[in-house]
Amino acid sequence: MLADDSAVMTKVRELCAAIAEDDRFQSLQGDVEKFMDDEQATLMYRGVHERGSELHQKQHAGVELSDSEIREFESARDQLMANPVARGFMDAQGELETLQRSVMKYVNMTMELGHVPSTEEIAAAEGGGCCGGGGGGCGCSH
Repeated sequence: MLADDSAVMTKVRELCAAIAEDDRFQSLQGDVEKFMDDEQATLMYRGVHERGSELHQKQHAGVELSDSEIREFESARDQLMANPVARGFMDAQGELETLQRSVMKYVNMTMELGHVPSTEEIAAAEGGGCCGGGGGGCGCSH
């Protein structure tokens, strides 16, 4: 199945080509590239991300955050969200992650079920059931 000339690998390459050639995918990639080329946006994003992580760690350690720490973080986050390049990057990142999860869900369910999952099977996996689609150990068999 993994041989370069196998039917499976041929289809994987076809899927990858379809994704890479898709207009929306190319637009999202463009938004990511714009962000990577914008030093101000990347520094702003990195700063907000790092400060958010610091505040989360403080909270997790039981340290109460001061009102000024919260206001400063929210102000920096608001400025980040107002930057169209950074906002475009975050939106693109979210959409690309959703695409990746969806593709992986189909592949994983195909391997679990032994057939291409139906729309109903995908919906059931997303909507819950007793396992929530994740094989939650409640006795469901997939």
